[in-house]
Amino acid sequence: MKCPKCGGEIPFYDLKPNCKHCGVNIYYYSQDALLARDAKRTELEAGVARMVIARIKASFIGGGLQIARMVFVIATIASLLLPIGAVKFHLPFYEDALSAGWIGLVKAFQSGLLMKAPDLLKSALLKPQTIAGLIFFACLLVLLLIGLIILAIYLLSFFNLKRSTKMMKNWAFVGFIAGLLAQVGAVVAKFITPDSTMASVSLGFGGLLCAALFFVQFLLNKAILKKGIEPTYREYDPKRRDLLKLVRRGEVDLDELPLPVFESEEEHEARMKALEETVKEEG
Repeated sequence: MKCPKCGGEIPFYDLKPNCKHCGVNIYYYSQDALLARDAKRTELEAGVARMVIARIKASFIGGGLQIARMVFVIATIASLLLPIGAVKFHLPFYEDALSAGWIGLVKAFQSGLLMKAPDLLKSALLKPQTIAGLIFFACLLVLLLIGLIILAIYLLSFFNLKRSTKMMKNWAFVGFIAGLLAQVGAVVAKFITPDSTMASVSLGFGGLLCAALFFVQFLLNKAILKKGIEPTYREYDPKRRDLLKLVRRGEVDLDELPLPVFESEEEHEARMKALEETVKEEG
């Protein structure tokens, strides 16, 4: 280690606060430079943080279309509370229902009814109704998977606003088609499955509602792409981000930069106003 003032060598075991050559206090001698260096880095990092916040705002609450999109992303998954279809079993000393919706899925796992499906398929009397119930659940899981994919893209959309919106639009259209096919499949399963005294099949409209909500999502994302989704940054924040990358790569030395590194007229006025208020308080 060298003294920051005279450049004299200081052994690592010398823990005295003062240089043995020139007597300067090593910590306080370089304190101003260290504080200035920290202030420069803080300015650059704060600019990057503001840019991230600006992208988050633009993606989630940047306008009426973005707010509506957020509502419909959540509503689409919630719509699967409404079942696509259901199968009710009326066996001696046992009654249960296999309902293809959020609530029915949880209940089927809790009651163990889904685990009993292989045994029910072996029964000649219950096999058609059990197959219909499994078709309902397969449709539910497909729609749920698409809904969760869109939700994941939405939550990470601030990383790349335009690309994520395109992906959400495409997946929403896939969900719309899947919802229609799920509803058609449920209708077909209902009408080709005979009812019996021990099991009955009922039809729901969860697939149709889910398809409608996916289609609204498709239209909203299409409108957002047409309108444009650009965050509003402070004047010099993009330059602060680029400069911070150079600093981290070691291509630019913080000590060679001015303080503040960048400053717009608005930021200068705010800084001077804060300085005046501090001087008045201390005076």
